Amino acid sequence: MTTVARDERAQLCDLFAEVGPDQPTLCDGWTTRDLAAHLVVRERRPDAAFGILVKPLAGYLDGVQRKIAAKPWDELVHLVRTGPPAFSPYALLDTLVNTTEFFVHHEDVRRAQPDWQPRPADPKRDAALWTAVARAGKLMYRNSPVGVALRTPAGREVAVKRGPTTVSVVGEPGELLLHAFGRDQAVVDYDGEQAAIGAVRGLARGL
Repeated sequence: MTTVARDERAQLCDLFAEVGPDQPTLCDGWTTRDLAAHLVVRERRPDAAFGILVKPLAGYLDGVQRKIAAKPWDELVHLVRTGPPAFSPYALLDTLVNTTEFFVHHEDVRRAQPDWQPRPADPKRDAALWTAVARAGKLMYRNSPVGVALRTPAGREVAVKRGPTTVSVVGEPGELLLHAFGRDQAVVDYDGEQAAIGAVRGLARGL
C-alpha cells in the first residue's frame, strides 16, 4: 500500500536521478550527493546516525557519511530508493518517522532548483503533513519568545507555543511544515503584531 512517506521517497529518488549528484540543496553546504548519503546513513548505519543528534559522535558520523557519499551515484540513489532493512524501525514505523523526512528533503532539492513552484494541493499528502506539523510544532518553535499558532487558509489551526502575544503562521500544511523546519523558502503569511512577526521570522527553527 502506498503512503505519503513512500510517495515522497520515490519522487525524491526520481529527482535525484534527474538532476544528478552535484546540485545544490536547501541544506547548508550539502549537494544532492551529501543529502543522499545522509539518508542512507540515517536508515542503514544506526551506529553513525546517533551523531545527527549527539554532538560528541558527529566526527564519526561525518567520516561514515563521506565514505557512503563516495559510492557511485546510481548505487547511492538505489540505496535511498530501496530503504532500510525490513525489520529496521525505519521500515516498521515508516509513516511516523519518514513522512516528514522525505517530504522536507524532497522540497530541499526541488526548491534549490531555478523556477520552482509549490506543488498543487493533494488531500492525502496534506492530511499527513498537517498531522506531522501539529505533532512537531511544539518542538520546532520551542525557542520562540512569543506565541505561535499554525493555521491553514481553510482555517484549521493549532497553537504550538504560548506567549504574551501570538503570531499566526498561515499556509498550506506542507508550507507550514517547511517553515517549522527552518526553510525560509516556505510560502507562508503572518498575522500578528509587527514586532512579534519579526521575532518569529528571525527565529532559529527546527531541531
